[in-house]
Amino acid sequence: MPLLPVLSSLLSRASRALGLESVDAFPPGHRYPYTRWDRAYFDIASDLTADRMETAICEAIMNTPMVFAHITHPTPRMQRALLSIIHARLRRGGTAPTDLVAMLIDACDSPRTPEALPGLRAALASTDGYDPSMRIAHLQAWLADMPAAFDVIEAPVRVRG
Repeated sequence: MPLLPVLSSLLSRASRALGLESVDAFPPGHRYPYTRWDRAYFDIASDLTADRMETAICEAIMNTPMVFAHITHPTPRMQRALLSIIHARLRRGGTAPTDLVAMLIDACDSPRTPEALPGLRAALASTDGYDPSMRIAHLQAWLADMPAAFDVIEAPVRVRG
């Protein structure tokens, strides 16, 4: 019955090409090969481009920041989406976004996770071995002292002419 594996493979390829599957990673050859997300929280169609996949995930983070916990090795753009929410909450005052900062620390502790802000990895490394609440407080203070330079809207540039 060698015909069944061949048919199964062809059906799988057709399903992926038509966008009928939900993916949990960028296509092969993407610059962030270790980034993964949980399909249960992100319904990303397989026929989307890598840029559109990342945009959909960033929009999900902006709408529901807690989904960030379901991403392994987030891209810098995904991290900046979470950082913008953290920064907005720090500016407003009120309750500190300790839950969001804890998710950021968990994500950035891996060397496979790219650095979204210059100095972020060094700030985390300086608290390595500390109590988790102390790490969160230190990173919150570091983020509060940061200028709002990472609050950049990432939009495509359109040239008229």
